[in-house]
Amino acid sequence: MQANLPQDFVRMMHEHFDNDTADELCSALISTEPEVSIRLNSYKISVEDLLTYSPNLEQVPWCPGAFYLKERPAFTFDPLFHAGAYYVQEASSMYVAEVMRQFVSFGRPLVALDLCAAPGGKSTLLQSLLPNGSLLISNEPIAKRSQILSENIQKWMRGLPNDAPHCMVTQNYPADFAALTAQVDVLLTDVPCSGEGMFRKDEDAVREWSLENVGMCQQRQRDILQDIWHVLKPGGLLIYSTCTFNRFEDEDNTRYICDEMGGFCLLERHFLPGRDRGEGFYVAAIRKNGNADESAEKDVQHTATKVRRTLRVLYDSVSSLQPEGPFIELTYDEALQYLRREALRVEAPRGMVTLRYRNLILGQGKAVGSRINNLYPEAWRIRSTYTTPFSLLGTES
Repeated sequence: MQANLPQDFVRMMHEHFDNDTADELCSALISTEPEVSIRLNSYKISVEDLLTYSPNLEQVPWCPGAFYLKERPAFTFDPLFHAGAYYVQEASSMYVAEVMRQFVSFGRPLVALDLCAAPGGKSTLLQSLLPNGSLLISNEPIAKRSQILSENIQKWMRGLPNDAPHCMVTQNYPADFAALTAQVDVLLTDVPCSGEGMFRKDEDAVREWSLENVGMCQQRQRDILQDIWHVLKPGGLLIYSTCTFNRFEDEDNTRYICDEMGGFCLLERHFLPGRDRGEGFYVAAIRKNGNADESAEKDVQHTATKVRRTLRVLYDSVSSLQPEGPFIELTYDEALQYLRREALRVEAPRGMVTLRYRNLILGQGKAVGSRINNLYPEAWRIRSTYTTPFSLLGTES
């Protein structure tokens, strides 16, 4: 069975793990299907609501409000998905919630930076965990990926209360963060890697894997960490993660951070298909040496001002436009029409209106008599004309 995997990879797994674990991992990578899991936006949908509709769902044990699904439905056709009521996220990567629970003090507002954030799974998770009044900087340097990140963050944040953790989406490289020295309490670096954990999902990841690429990724990861380490406060927490299994990109880089950059490893964890219910994932929690001077801490607003002045900001939840006009509740079919950017034949008072599905905001429209002109962003619209009806809480409204 392992003949479908690169032989150098198979050999490496047997060098890094015991034989039984390596055999189980390699077999799982080529003979089993990925799990499907979601995480609820607690501001918009409750665990009780979900379990009332689907009482037999199994919870992801390391992340509150997260569940395994028995199969992968057509999320594209769920208005609740587009309303940011939940995020489709790989279960292993949700272990960031457990790392935060163990090693972060939530007694005051915090500043968190997700450095390589697209498409947004870990950022939306961080936003849901941070105390009220906190700031999350969700960054992605690659332009196309940053647009996807911005869309997902905007949908997640839309309609949240004013005291919810504030989020800014930026498009910058690590070296651009010079102004944020010692400003960040939690730094998440899910660094670009050789992608071994994607073997079950992406055949290209298997074809493109090589020992040379592993070495290149290891050095690139170290360069990224060197460029961004300064933003972390003394005593701050680095969450270092990859979707690989090899120790060169994982344990060796954790040792490098601790020995060469000044950190202390609090936790390491590998998630392995065949042993764990999730994709390949490695995470390390690393405390930066030194003691935080609480009296000298800059407040969140001071850091947010620095971000606006020195970085390229794509979205700022504080200054983003608020929904205008009366709320218009849509049926399931009307919601899909809106998400396809079609005109709606719905009675509404003339002027700007806010369209909702199950009391959750989808976006804006402009009512002109018996029709509502569609103002949903063109780049976000559903392009498929075929529909497989699905909504997490049922399609009846």
